[in-house]
Amino acid sequence: MPQKSPLILFTNDDGIDSPGLWAAVKAFEGLGDRLVVAPKEQQSGVGRSLANRDGDNSGRLYPIEAPEGETWQAYTVDATPANTVLYGALEVADRCPALVVSGINYGENAGSGITISGTVGAALEAAGMGIPALAVSQQTPIGLHMTHSAEVDFSAARHFARWFGRWLLETAPLPDDLNLLKVDIPTGATSQTPWKITRVSRQRVYWPVMPKRASFAENGRIGYQLGIDPAEAEPDSDVYAILHEGLVSVTPISLDMTARVDFGQLQHSFADKFRNL
Repeated sequence: MPQKSPLILFTNDDGIDSPGLWAAVKAFEGLGDRLVVAPKEQQSGVGRSLANRDGDNSGRLYPIEAPEGETWQAYTVDATPANTVLYGALEVADRCPALVVSGINYGENAGSGITISGTVGAALEAAGMGIPALAVSQQTPIGLHMTHSAEVDFSAARHFARWFGRWLLETAPLPDDLNLLKVDIPTGATSQTPWKITRVSRQRVYWPVMPKRASFAENGRIGYQLGIDPAEAEPDSDVYAILHEGLVSVTPISLDMTARVDFGQLQHSFADKFRNL
């Protein structure tokens, strides 16, 4: 029996109509069989939520017809990004995906707020199932974050998505404590822009903004704004690389979120405190 090509599952948090999603799908042409399972609506900011409910997150799947000449399969789902990974891997795919690609997102995902991101959340869900995952994001102005604007050039992001995605496909097993890659492309990048391995900054990039309303009885949406000077971020971090140096940030991420403290010292600290209670 001939061996099947690797199956690559694509999703995002901007929704099925996002040009960023289709730029990612195009980038992986020739690297394997492509399957798209993406949210029906905009789902930015939902993190790794697996919420299921009637309406927006009912789990209903809608097939999408591929244009002439294309061989990929595609479905849109009433679901969160993380749930689209589950629907895709468990219900739609005919075999376990060799790679999950989430993105390309409108707006960088960097710093301590990455767990807010549906783009990263989908990749985390894939990694939690033992599937190598890639989360790709493109820096854009805040005003374009929730859009499908044609102003955004995804050509550099396509290049780096394919490059690092191919590495994930060809590297098995992955190095210890590496479960997914987060790749962020700065504004104005090209395929020749240098890339840098980074860590997740402890700094928060976007800070919440209080709703403007006369009373609590009115609808109120919490906004956000840039709340950091990138030059003050840690020099080896994603925030510093993308927003200050203008470099492509490549961040290896682990599912192990354990604090890097001395367990012995912490245990003694607890014991000393409890002894005096």
